[in-house]
Amino acid sequence: MAIPNLIRLILDFFYPVFKTFIPKKTYYYAACGGSNLALSWILFFVLYQFVFQKDHFYFEQINYTISAYTLTSFCCFIISFVIGFLLMRYVVFTESELKGNVQFFRYALSSVLSAILGWIILKLLIEGIGIYPTIANVLSSCIVVVFSYLMQRRFSFR
Repeated sequence: MAIPNLIRLILDFFYPVFKTFIPKKTYYYAACGGSNLALSWILFFVLYQFVFQKDHFYFEQINYTISAYTLTSFCCFIISFVIGFLLMRYVVFTESELKGNVQFFRYALSSVLSAILGWIILKLLIEGIGIYPTIANVLSSCIVVVFSYLMQRRFSFR
């Protein structure tokens, strides 16, 4: 059994609980997107706390300093981008008639826009309001989810 079929089988097992509230496609999107989002939150915490150790990094070759939360955000984006595309293409939006390369380009465009929006919100929450980076990341992600869903549903995989 292929992994996408296994994921759908597991999701279908729990769908009756949500059937009266949301359509199956929205449920699939929420479950896959929510799982990917939770993974990115865990990755953010681990990378920020333990890998980049909450420190700024100076790149001498280009005379530029970058914050740990920016590096962490970038790494999380790369990982969740790949996982998210595979989940959206092979589990959620399987009926799309767009070619894979078109879907990938559109998904990449909507993801980059979402990531930029998320990073701007993250920066405002951390530097403007003073919220701790891990918590600011969760808040920023929650705001961007709505934008991302609309972009993917109406643009990337329509």
